[in-house]
Amino acid sequence: METYIEGFIKYLTDIKKSSKNTILSYERDLRKFFSYLESVHIQSIEKVNHTNLNSYVLYMEKENFAPSTVSRNIATLKAYFNFLFKQNRISQDPAQLLKAPKIEKKIPGILTVDQVTLLLSQPSGSSNKEIRDKAMLELLYATGIRVSELISLTVDDLNLTSGYIRVHEGGRERIIPFGTAARQALKNYLDNAREGMIASEDEKSLFTNCNGQPMSRQGFWKVLKQYAKRAGIEEDITPHTLRHSFAAHLVENGADLHAVQEMLGHSDVSTTQMYAKFSNYRIKEVYAKAHPRA
Repeated sequence: METYIEGFIKYLTDIKKSSKNTILSYERDLRKFFSYLESVHIQSIEKVNHTNLNSYVLYMEKENFAPSTVSRNIATLKAYFNFLFKQNRISQDPAQLLKAPKIEKKIPGILTVDQVTLLLSQPSGSSNKEIRDKAMLELLYATGIRVSELISLTVDDLNLTSGYIRVHEGGRERIIPFGTAARQALKNYLDNAREGMIASEDEKSLFTNCNGQPMSRQGFWKVLKQYAKRAGIEEDITPHTLRHSFAAHLVENGADLHAVQEMLGHSDVSTTQMYAKFSNYRIKEVYAKAHPRA
C-alpha cells in the first residue's frame, strides 16, 4: 500500500500542482487510514469497500475527531480512491458515495481596524529584531499571504520600487501589491536591519531569525503572540487572523470579491464569499447595538 501513497503524492505534486501543505495533509490522513486498515486486518487496498470506509468514519467520530477533521479525511479518501480508480488500480471506487458531516461555518476571528493599527504599532524600537518584526507584520496585513508564504519569501520575490511581492505556491505564482506603510517598513528593514541579521551574504531568505537562519512558522507565531500581548489584544490571535482581517477589511470597504480571491490564492470564489457574509454580520451587529428599537 506504500507504493500507492507514493503514486498519489507524485500525482498531487506533478499533475495537480497542489501546495506543500495540502500534500502533507493528504499524506498524513492516508497514513492514519492505513493504520486503521491494519488494525482491522485489511492488508490490500483492493479489498477496501464502502462498508470499511463507513466504519472508518464512525471510528473517527467515536474517537471524538472534530467534524472539520472528519470532513477533511473524507475528502482525502475520495480524492485518493478516485485517483486509484482512474489509474485502473481498483475496479470500483468505494469512496464515491461517502458523505461528509455537515459543518457549521463559523465566522473567522477578525480584528478591528483599530486593533490591527495597535498591533502593528507595537514593534517601534530601533533594534534589528523590532525593525524586522515591523516589516513582517506590516507585509502580512498588507498582502493577506499565509505565514508559510511569508517565511518562504526571498529577496528576489520583493519589488520594493513597484510595491509588490511574488508568491509561489504549488507551482503557481501570484503577484500581490502592498501599500505605503508596508513599503516604508520593508525599506527600513532592508536598509538598516537585514544585513545585521543574516548569517551569510548568500542568504536569499527575505526574513531570518536572530541566528541568521530562515524564519520558521513557530518563530513567527512567537513574534505575533508577543506583540498581541503587548497591545492588550485579548482575542485568541493566530497568524491566520491577520489574513482574515486583511480580506474582511477589503471586502467591508467595497473591494471586488474576485480581486480578493486572486490575492488570497483561493481556487474557488465561494471560499472568499465568507468575508462578504462577515461584512453583513458586522452591519447587523452594529445595527443591533446602535438602533434604539433594534
